[in-house]
Amino acid sequence: MRILLVGAGGVGNAIAKIAARRSFFDLIVVSDYDMERARDVVAWIAERHGADVASRFRAAAVDASDPDNVAALAREHRATHVMNAVEPKFVPTVFAGALAAGADYLDMAMSLSEPHPLHPHSETGVKLGDDQFAQSADWETGGRLALVGMGVEPGLSDVFARYAADHLFSEIDELGTRDGANLVVRDEAGNEIFAPSFSIWTTIEECLNPPVVWEKNRGWFTTEPFSEPEVFEFPEGIGAVECVNVEHEEVVLMPRWLDARRVTFKYGLGNEFIGILKTLHQLGLDTTAPLTVRSPAGPVQVAPRDVVAAGLPDPATIGPRMTGKTCAGVWVTGNGTDGAPREVYLYHVADNEWTMAEYDSQCVVWQTALNPVIALELLAAGVWSGTGVLGPEAFDAKPFLDLMALPVADGGYGQRWGLEDRLVTR
Repeated sequence: MRILLVGAGGVGNAIAKIAARRSFFDLIVVSDYDMERARDVVAWIAERHGADVASRFRAAAVDASDPDNVAALAREHRATHVMNAVEPKFVPTVFAGALAAGADYLDMAMSLSEPHPLHPHSETGVKLGDDQFAQSADWETGGRLALVGMGVEPGLSDVFARYAADHLFSEIDELGTRDGANLVVRDEAGNEIFAPSFSIWTTIEECLNPPVVWEKNRGWFTTEPFSEPEVFEFPEGIGAVECVNVEHEEVVLMPRWLDARRVTFKYGLGNEFIGILKTLHQLGLDTTAPLTVRSPAGPVQVAPRDVVAAGLPDPATIGPRMTGKTCAGVWVTGNGTDGAPREVYLYHVADNEWTMAEYDSQCVVWQTALNPVIALELLAAGVWSGTGVLGPEAFDAKPFLDLMALPVADGGYGQRWGLEDRLVTR
């Protein structure tokens, strides 16, 4: 397996660091528009693991906005797989570049949505991933696989959902992805600051777009942003967090392969974060259309959302100032295999102190990066295979979860995942 990794930011950086401890690939080309950032990743691997390990990595420059550039780089290095680790706005071009190069493709976020022009808070327009699924026949004809939404959320939560459907439930009422954390970021003086642990560009896109819900008797529909608040109890000391509806890929992925009456995604944002997002929207600072800004050097075209992103700390750099844990998982209700009512929460928790010590990566980006590496290893071994555009639900979940939890000494990733039976409230 020869992998072109497009993007050496927080998640791309962590993907390379996690993969450096594995032996399933021959080469990873770490590419980025900023060549120095790509070189820094390879240098870190050389310093931590030695020259022999680093010899399986190369640094390269890439323009993720140009499919021809992505395809040329993939061909140059004879890439068998293109791993997309850049912002979702570049999905169409990296996706097209991989197919043109005859490579398989993985991403962690899907092509962007467009709200319904007349009824954005009740009807879907263009859904997340619609553009990619529309091209599935092209991938099938080419005998190539595009594994989409293979991060943590989407990704691991989808694997958990498939596992629950196959092994824990005879009938599912709701597949509810629930994401929460108790993370705190402080400045040098020890004061708590606003510093999102993931790309603010992506966070704005997810949280201010109309959330999508799926119901068996209705199909996909939308609601108001931050709707249906609920308090969810997260494990391992995180505790109770208020979660709200947010647009996310799980809701468009899970119903394609799994049988459930309802599919939702709710995120624990907190009142401060919600307030800031609402203010950005009210001021028009969430928009991506460039505005003309007058400066002494003359008019400059700038997108307000890019300005917001530039004014906040890079999520890849805040790890040393962050404390706490993040939890990703899926809450499943329905009837167990014995026919009796059952509720479970399947989850994985990442502790920032541990991820920083082991990988020099903050926990949110590290947890996101873990899952595509496991998926690539399963693909390399032939345990997972397929053609066309497929989500994580299309594959057997057990080999993934077994490899994830297997101790490192035994060839696994040593990442325990949890399954909590919860009190049935129906």
